[in-house]
Amino acid sequence: MTTAGRPPGDVVRVRAEASGRVQGVWYRESCRREAERLGLAGEVRNTAAGTVEIEVQGPRPAVEALLRWARTGPPAADVTALAIVDLAPVPRAPGGFRVAR
Repeated sequence: MTTAGRPPGDVVRVRAEASGRVQGVWYRESCRREAERLGLAGEVRNTAAGTVEIEVQGPRPAVEALLRWARTGPPAADVTALAIVDLAPVPRAPGGFRVAR
């Protein structure tokens, strides 16, 4: 994640895509729980390509903590790559974090 020049407490938004064995291993629900624990807003969803996409917004330290978690995921997952793209924060992001269907 490119966060150079940003103050440590600012709000950031990213989209991350986890590849590997990430579907059918409780990755999305585990991600939701971790994001809620960290107080983040966003959602997580499976993609047709067999990856999991996470879109998250919140204080930079909390977002970075979720991304560290996402590189490993839950115990049954085998994350082989995590692609991260910075996005512009949404002024009034919806609260909470959800699993998209």
